[in-house]
Amino acid sequence: MTEAHVPAPEPAPGDPQTPGGTDRSVTKAIPPKCPTRTRLYRDGEVVAEGFPAEEIAARLASADDGFVWLDLHEPDEADLGIVVREFGLHPLAVEDALQQDQRPKLDRYRTHLFANMYAVAFDDESAELTSSEVSAFITPRALITVRKAAFDVDALMARWDATPELASAGIGFLVHGLLDAVVDGQYDATERLDNSLDALEDRLFEPRRDPGVDIRRRAFELRRAALQLRRVVAPMREVIERILRNAGEHHLAHDFLTPYYEDVHDHVLRAAETTENARDRIASILESEQNIQGQQLNEVTKKLAAWAAIIAVPTAVTGYYGQNVPYPGFEHHAGWIVSTTVIIVLSGALWLLLRRRGWL
Repeated sequence: MTEAHVPAPEPAPGDPQTPGGTDRSVTKAIPPKCPTRTRLYRDGEVVAEGFPAEEIAARLASADDGFVWLDLHEPDEADLGIVVREFGLHPLAVEDALQQDQRPKLDRYRTHLFANMYAVAFDDESAELTSSEVSAFITPRALITVRKAAFDVDALMARWDATPELASAGIGFLVHGLLDAVVDGQYDATERLDNSLDALEDRLFEPRRDPGVDIRRRAFELRRAALQLRRVVAPMREVIERILRNAGEHHLAHDFLTPYYEDVHDHVLRAAETTENARDRIASILESEQNIQGQQLNEVTKKLAAWAAIIAVPTAVTGYYGQNVPYPGFEHHAGWIVSTTVIIVLSGALWLLLRRRGWL
């Protein structure tokens, strides 16, 4: 009996949602199912990229001043096995990284930090907010990101490459780039939401001749997006503040990086304030819409009452005197047909007039 040849593990194809170079998997499963990205920095420069996660320990041992970035896309517990053993990650942090819909936070463990956050995007037309959960393990010499959904990791790498002068700050440089990318996305989403509210306020006083204009429906859609955005933006203030307060203890402190972290903190504060103000603005829009509709109803009622008063005068006079003037077709069947036709035509014309003015 001959032994069947067992093929060696092959590199995993690149993540289709984030096109780039060929990725490898942290597991030896065939085919690999957890695409990865890796980078090794030394002396402020990228000296290696795209190497297997199994080589991280050896590469760090050969470069005392080096630090690495490892990215995992939708891993399971087995996929995280290598990095758990290599960096001594806490089981609770690993559990949080694997579970969905964790709140944004920053947890401190003996050997590392664990952060959870959400990258978001807001669609102006549909008022839909899409989010992508990202977890991160932060050690003195490594940043390990875990993506649980679509996230533009190529844009993150481009952000790091755009500021090579900060790379000498070590792991704090990578952490700043990640936080900056996430917070900038949240800030952009809040700005788009704010602009949508501006446009909705402008539509409040536009002539209501278009039956498709529904202020209340649009306001409720924006309120839903604002509540979703608030849940992911508001906790980010605490995340950034904890990093700023304890940067030295977390191996993230560098004098020239502090202003950059403070800039991220400023953006997250402004984003949080915008989401808080959005709720009040939406409530004001709904209240104004109700008041405007009440005023319009009063105007319609006033006009209808005026016409009714005008019509009531001849009706009352002819009724009091019992006047019944003969008309063409009087006391004939044709007269009934003519009068019925007149009633239908005049009623239809009045309906069209009231409909065109928005009273019906």
